Amino acid sequence: MRLQSLLGYLVGSVALLQSVLAAPEAAAVEPVVLAIATFPEDNAFGHVVNGERNAVFVTVENLSDRNITIKSVAGSFHHPETNALVKNTTSLAYNVPVLAGMKTQLPYGFYSEFKPGDLRLNIWLDHTTDGETYRVTAYDSIISIVEPEISWFDLKTLSTYLIVTLLLGGLGYYAYLTFVPQPKQKTRPAPVVSAPVGTVTATGAGGYQEEWIPEHHLKKSKSRKAQSGAAPSGDETSGTELSGTEGKKRKGRK
Repeated sequence: MRLQSLLGYLVGSVALLQSVLAAPEAAAVEPVVLAIATFPEDNAFGHVVNGERNAVFVTVENLSDRNITIKSVAGSFHHPETNALVKNTTSLAYNVPVLAGMKTQLPYGFYSEFKPGDLRLNIWLDHTTDGETYRVTAYDSIISIVEPEISWFDLKTLSTYLIVTLLLGGLGYYAYLTFVPQPKQKTRPAPVVSAPVGTVTATGAGGYQEEWIPEHHLKKSKSRKAQSGAAPSGDETSGTELSGTEGKKRKGRK
């Protein structure tokens, strides 16, 4: 029994020694790959703008003697003090091969929707070599979250303000018609025309019935006719008198 236990200890010790010796060899198998993520020149301070696509460029250099294939690039936001995970960024797949000793550059973009302040940004890439997957950190630093600059001449901003104004105006008008009592319009009664009692018939050419004409109009018309009839008789007598006097004057001259 003691001999068997001794042999068991020896076999376990040899296996442990082999695993310890094999660990450095396995670690040395990973190819040396250098990855660096940088912001564009117009964003030298590394500001991450909310609501916009933030672009970075990941430069990958294969320093090993084996070919690698870049599978994807991803990232995450962390608390600057506790390093607690806040949110992961979008993972983009590439499947780009990089030969031994070669260098390449990949574009990467992500969006931010955080409160303005400082966060730690971590960007990494995953690559494969001989069927094994490895991860290399490309960026790990504190960045500043900022709000986008508002311009009054921005077409998107103007269109947004216009749409919001129209919606608010429509809702306000609907509420006004719904909740505010409208004044009632006064309708005037249509004038009623009384129909004549009897039928009006014309008597002769240009004739009419005098019963429909007021009395004072009839009196005026009769007085005018009387005056017009007396005037010719007066004119005639005056004419005869004038003719008589003219005859006497002629006889006297003779």
